[in-house]
Amino acid sequence: MKTIQSVAFAIALCCTTSLKAQENTVTISQLSPKETAVILVDLQNDFTECNKGSLAVSGTQADYIKSVAEAVRFFRAKGFFVIATQDWHPKGHISFAQSHGKEKPFTCITLADKREQMLWPVHCVQGSKGAEIVSPLSKLIDCTVRKGTNLQYDSYSGFKDDGGEYTALQKLLVDKKINHLIVFGLAADYCVKETAIDGKTLGWNIFLVADLCRGVNEKTTEDALQEMREKEIHILDFSALKMHAVKE
Repeated sequence: MKTIQSVAFAIALCCTTSLKAQENTVTISQLSPKETAVILVDLQNDFTECNKGSLAVSGTQADYIKSVAEAVRFFRAKGFFVIATQDWHPKGHISFAQSHGKEKPFTCITLADKREQMLWPVHCVQGSKGAEIVSPLSKLIDCTVRKGTNLQYDSYSGFKDDGGEYTALQKLLVDKKINHLIVFGLAADYCVKETAIDGKTLGWNIFLVADLCRGVNEKTTEDALQEMREKEIHILDFSALKMHAVKE
């Protein structure tokens, strides 16, 4: 498995809503494995209940991980290239509440440069167990794109951080001549959404697999789905994608 390290990313996850794909929101196209990559967003120990993560999302017990693993095995069997994004923070990262004195997690502060910054418990520290990709997914991916290494910038997107610096993901996809992206993971209303929207903006055709995502809460998840629809991102369940959207 190849690992690519890049720049900042952080996300807080506390509670969740399973996404339900709605009919008539997507025109399913034929997807060729040679032109399509699967992106697993932030499926790391610190974001999952089954691993008692410091920012675990509700709904990420073993049955959820099993469903994700089954889908990844399907895509791999069809020949799709599988990429995982990985939060990879240095100690003292700007998103950690403990990096700001007496500030509390889950509060928003204004930084010296006037940026707004949400604060979270320490999570996904480089080299820690919490930062690892969830098992068995860690054995099912072809490449990992690390992000969050920049001490000073937060980011929800797998493509770029809040400072505008791009990760290695874009170049990787261009080099592999990828035209379509299948995206799912954690959390739907934050980094999944931002990764999908940035991918669309950069020119890729995006398929969000709704039932393989978990969101922070119902309202922000609904808002995220609407925003993605407005960006012409395809939203569907894995069963529909499996049945209609995969070309041998």
